[in-house]
Amino acid sequence: MGQARAVALLRGVNVGGKNKLPMKDLCAFFVDAGCTEVKNYIQSGNVIFRADAKVLKSLPGTIEARISERFGFSSPVILRTHEEIAKIVRENPYVARGDDEKQLHVVFLRDVPARDLVDALDPQRSPPDEFTVRGGEIYLSLVNGAAKTKLTNAWMDSKLKTISTGRNWRTVLTLYSLSGPE
Repeated sequence: MGQARAVALLRGVNVGGKNKLPMKDLCAFFVDAGCTEVKNYIQSGNVIFRADAKVLKSLPGTIEARISERFGFSSPVILRTHEEIAKIVRENPYVARGDDEKQLHVVFLRDVPARDLVDALDPQRSPPDEFTVRGGEIYLSLVNGAAKTKLTNAWMDSKLKTISTGRNWRTVLTLYSLSGPE
């Protein structure tokens, strides 16, 4: 079986001077784990690569352990294949509605949350900001901007009992492009 193109999204690296992680070292961790064609996009923990299914299955734990051992902090790793990113791009309800792309974000969840947890989320937590949960992603339209919303990773993680990391729409589109067939 061939290798799948995929993206690793790390949470909380090189943000605000905390959790410094050189991208050269991060990419080397992926190569050591059996990935090929490894490259990063910007300094905030986006790695594009190829790997077979066996490597993909164990990769988040492997990379998280290497970061902890080498740099002494925890950084969750969430994976999406190119096909999954393509679906996310196609299914953004706020793009279809015509919202300003500068206010759009996607929160990637490690696990698909239980329906009852999704149904219990307060849609009026941060008006006029909006969110839509679809599978393992939360689409956001942040009219007030990312810095002012109450739709935070901490809130989503606690309510949905998982781990998340967010990216703005421009980054999602770039990751889609970079992870696609060459």
